[in-house]
Amino acid sequence: MRYQISGKQIDIGEALQTHVKTELGAVMEKYSQRPTDAQIVFSRDAHLHVCEATVHLSSGLTAQARGQANEIYAAFDACSEKMDKQLRRYKRRLKDHHRDRVAPVEFAEAPSYVLSSGNGLDGAEEPDTLQPIIIAEMETRIPSLSAGEAVMQMELAHSHVLVFRNERHGGLNVVYRREDGNIGWIDPQ
Repeated sequence: MRYQISGKQIDIGEALQTHVKTELGAVMEKYSQRPTDAQIVFSRDAHLHVCEATVHLSSGLTAQARGQANEIYAAFDACSEKMDKQLRRYKRRLKDHHRDRVAPVEFAEAPSYVLSSGNGLDGAEEPDTLQPIIIAEMETRIPSLSAGEAVMQMELAHSHVLVFRNERHGGLNVVYRREDGNIGWIDPQ
């Protein structure tokens, strides 16, 4: 597994990097035999140390966790516990409800745009055309998943919506969290 350990305006020493690799490696080996890479970022928030970890699994899913504490090692330990809990739940769901995936998840590249609302909240006049202005353009990856795996990925990423390519028929689908707390699934035929 590849590790990318960094700090935002914090020096990360060799001892902390070794601790992170050892502890996170143990968690990954316990629940997921095939992690591909992990990104761990340490930062400060007033008097607290914050640790944010993102782990990409070969199944295509991404697990994220965040921990904070007064000390940097305690912040990582809190983050590691949350990651452990997420991976335990993920593995239990796979074991109980889903078939074993033989091949890694395939990803398709797609453009992603951020549009300006153009509602004039910044004091500017409303434009004549009412066309939104693109303020950011980037590439994003769309995974090929089953509906159940897509819901799991959305929950692991703490996201409200996920666009994915349905493995069954290859069409684009959307899962989203509804206002009532349930999950919605859009599957255009």
